[in-house]
Amino acid sequence: MTLIYFILMLGIIVFIHELGHFFWAKKSGVYCYEFSLGFGPKLFSFKRKNDETLYCIRLIPVGGYVAMAGEEATDDEEVPKDKKLYNKPWYKRLIIILAGVTNNFILGFVVLFIMALCYGSYTTKPIIGEVTKDSVSYKAGISPGDRILSINGKKTRTWDDVTLTLTLANNEKAQNIVLEDKNGKKRRVSVTPKKVKDEEGNVSYAYGMGLDNTKKNGLVNAFKYSVSKFGSTFNSMIVTIKSLITGKIGLNALSGPVGIYTIVGMQRKAGLSGLLYLLAYLSINVGFINLLPFPAFDGYHAITILFEKITGKKVNQKVDAIVNNIGLMLLFALMIYITIKDVLKLF
Repeated sequence: MTLIYFILMLGIIVFIHELGHFFWAKKSGVYCYEFSLGFGPKLFSFKRKNDETLYCIRLIPVGGYVAMAGEEATDDEEVPKDKKLYNKPWYKRLIIILAGVTNNFILGFVVLFIMALCYGSYTTKPIIGEVTKDSVSYKAGISPGDRILSINGKKTRTWDDVTLTLTLANNEKAQNIVLEDKNGKKRRVSVTPKKVKDEEGNVSYAYGMGLDNTKKNGLVNAFKYSVSKFGSTFNSMIVTIKSLITGKIGLNALSGPVGIYTIVGMQRKAGLSGLLYLLAYLSINVGFINLLPFPAFDGYHAITILFEKITGKKVNQKVDAIVNNIGLMLLFALMIYITIKDVLKLF
């Protein structure tokens, strides 16, 4: 069942992403050779009547693509010029390129909303719901109902901000936390987490405080939760990318398909709500990653389109193809490294 859920999740995310590209390409009159889910050998394919596109499902379910005329350096003379991507107005090309990312964001938001509407939602505000007696937080004077305003000078607008900030912090040292109690009175406390080792020798840091777990229902609360959770997930991705660049976290913190498969197995235990949350989280992550201005990502193509519009100069297609191929090779190399790392974690 874990494998089935894993394939379904990736399939939905990839399908929604590629559907965005495909829909707007078709609407803009771009000739599409193929709409494919997955990579590698074909498992199943068909063509619709009076439609040039080959619809295909391939063996490896970790991606997909829409093959459009006029996006490669090689020019297909059999396709009319007005049906090639590079001959379309810049704004249409930009819409086509960014439609996949947009669809991923919409999917993430809608799934969060449905999940909150069906199962209820907890507050995303950084309000402390419980403090373990005799824990380091308890001894520092932290109480249920306190709101965490900042940690080490960094503002915390959601509980996700709190979790990420403490994860990236040097937990060997004391953390300076600014709190606001129920009456609006602010105070500063210093908390040094307790170092804990499990049976396998893995180290974690315990603070002894948890979020407010009061569940809320209703349409309005579901919408508020979706907006806040979407924003905090997006912000977490920004912080994570910055931390990767600055070296605060290493490549070992990343997960590939094997790592995601493991997480799907864990989320299964939480039931459908856990799987829905993971689907939304992964969809937002895929959208964010594709926005990055790195070769082979949608963000890079969007930058080249805007560059052409602003400068009035066409990007050399052959050079662009070389840059994209280099980007793809680097991404595949990273994927192989992460996959090997994830596999080794299983043993």
